[in-house]
Amino acid sequence: MRKIHRWFHAVPVIVAAILSPPLGITQPAENLDFLQGLPDGRHMRGMLSTYLRGRAGQLLDERRRKVESLATASDVALRKAYVRERMQLALGGPFPARTPLNARVTGVLERPAYRIEKIVFESQPRFYVTANLYIPKGGRPPYPAILFPLGHEAGAKAHTAWQYVLGSLATKGFVALAWEPVGQGERIQLWDEDFKESKLVRSTTEHTVIGAQCLLLGDNLARYTVFDGLRALDYLLSRKEVDPGRIGLTGNSGGGTHTAYIAALDDRIHVAAPSCYITSWQRLLETIGPQDAEQSLPPSLADGLDHADFLYAFAPKPFLMLTAMRDFFSITGARETFGEARRVYDVAGGAGKLDMFEADDGHGYTKPRRLAAYRWFTRWLQGVDQPQTEPEIELATEEELLCTETGQVATAFGGETVVSLNRRRLEEVRRGAAAPSLDAVRVLTGFEKRTGPLPVRDYGRFERAGYRIEKLVYESEPGISIPALLWLPEGSGRRPAAVYVHPRGKAEARADVEPLVKAGLIVLAIDARGWGETRSDSDRYGSDWPRYFGDYESAMTALLVAKPLVAMRAADVSRGVDLLAARAEVDPGRIGAIGRDAGALPTLYAAAFDARIRSVALERMLVSYESVVQHRVNRQVMEGIVVGALRSYDLPDLVGWLAPRSVSIVDPVDPVGMNVPLAEANRSYARASAAFARAGAPEGLRIARRRSSDTPHTLYPSMLP
Repeated sequence: MRKIHRWFHAVPVIVAAILSPPLGITQPAENLDFLQGLPDGRHMRGMLSTYLRGRAGQLLDERRRKVESLATASDVALRKAYVRERMQLALGGPFPARTPLNARVTGVLERPAYRIEKIVFESQPRFYVTANLYIPKGGRPPYPAILFPLGHEAGAKAHTAWQYVLGSLATKGFVALAWEPVGQGERIQLWDEDFKESKLVRSTTEHTVIGAQCLLLGDNLARYTVFDGLRALDYLLSRKEVDPGRIGLTGNSGGGTHTAYIAALDDRIHVAAPSCYITSWQRLLETIGPQDAEQSLPPSLADGLDHADFLYAFAPKPFLMLTAMRDFFSITGARETFGEARRVYDVAGGAGKLDMFEADDGHGYTKPRRLAAYRWFTRWLQGVDQPQTEPEIELATEEELLCTETGQVATAFGGETVVSLNRRRLEEVRRGAAAPSLDAVRVLTGFEKRTGPLPVRDYGRFERAGYRIEKLVYESEPGISIPALLWLPEGSGRRPAAVYVHPRGKAEARADVEPLVKAGLIVLAIDARGWGETRSDSDRYGSDWPRYFGDYESAMTALLVAKPLVAMRAADVSRGVDLLAARAEVDPGRIGAIGRDAGALPTLYAAAFDARIRSVALERMLVSYESVVQHRVNRQVMEGIVVGALRSYDLPDLVGWLAPRSVSIVDPVDPVGMNVPLAEANRSYARASAAFARAGAPEGLRIARRRSSDTPHTLYPSMLP
């Protein structure tokens, strides 16, 4: 981003002179995205991701210096304690109380060398977990045991590779337990009885939609998935066939993630071997970006954590990194992590207990990695270190491995889901919450109000009947440039003004803005970072992810570095106010802000943090964060998330803090974008209305529907001359 910064400051006048028309020359009104085809425009597409990777890189550099200072076993022990503390906080604090598992065997499959028990247990009351337990028939119990968290592959516990691992381990004298994560197999959380599948089809999509609820509560979806794993371990250790002093843990992909998590958090694990997961955050951000909800633990980058820290939390016990040279989890990152961790492991007293296996293949628990895992576990849990073979495994069908009669816990037992548990969690965190305060919001959002001169570059203007439009780019902060259109009505004297924010950018402004300008309002329509001409072109996550999550990569990376995207965009709005306040045409005492759709949330935050914004119009804004928890599904809320917001405040609190300024909320929407009935919206904003009444401005808050007869004066009465 430094190169972009130098370009903007070295040649803006030259670029404007060569590539923009002379001032006063008319251009077509449709040419509102004015950076198209310019060098600046090409850089803008990657601006936000470059900026976020830069912030992450700074945090990782700070972490690296701390890790390099680890010189004694005591230093590593302190690092281990820190990693566990930060992980636990990212998961939402202490886990729920351990309640009776109420485990039962619902069926058995017999194989020559082992049997498969079909298990159902409750990790929390009426929160049902389906699992398969593989038990050897030969040898002498108690056996060493392997806990096997599943990846995201189709078929859940019946996936072919998993059956090979589990059956082979059982044949080799290990008890092995695989349980199904939420959103997969028999544990679909958003079950659609009509289509006989998840409402969201893909497990990772379901994870992340529900994960949005968890984040607002200050939790993470991994709070549930990890706790399921800990309870699966409780069940495994309850079996008389298992030797509690010889417990291993392995899984692939999402199962590799949970191998790393559980190994880091639970001392009952003695040997670990995650497959196709361990890499480094630097390489992740350069390649595939943050993964789905339970594989990203905000604010881990701000906390100074990287993948190697999972190893340190497990040190000095045996840990094998199983990797693929052609995996989408970067092999370069895996090698770098191994190189860093090998020294720390030696310092911790684990010399010879950390190793890395590379296979020249792609993602998956393929045979080379399986054979390496068998050797690792037989070495450390059975005392035999020799090359392994893989026996022939009789594969079962998905139906044969079902633990429920219907194939879904939702239809077989009912019970709790993550959604219903999140609603209970909302009540719990609210009982322990302090009174809402704007200071707490500042801390949670990491909002930074920039001061000092505002760098602005002029890209020309064009005239229209009754107004002119200036094309500007201002620097919201180093590395972030905001394209904007300044609409100026004809006439002299100072006028009221407003910043206009739309998620599709300033090019969407004309229909809304032109009538306002003709009514005498100066309007600055902006492309807040990541919108309009600064929109990212990333398509790493598949076609359904933008529909549900918008720019997921930027939103999640922002949370990982503890700089929520909604607050950074609020800073862009506030700097837009700086631009307006410096203009001779603007009355600085009458500056407002208008936010449409997803642009409404950063507009609201900007108004809460910047008292110069005297009037606010919020159209089609999410009615509340609480509504995300109360609804089963959501879409397009990820870019507006602040982790832990519901432990401190909600959107109606932000609105209430604006009193006695003028606020119009038009057509508030629910978490899937549908209009909320006005009666319901008024109930949601009852405490905000009370705040306006206490401030002596009972008419200051207006909640309404947009009508076909509305004019600028009826929609924005407090903003216009």
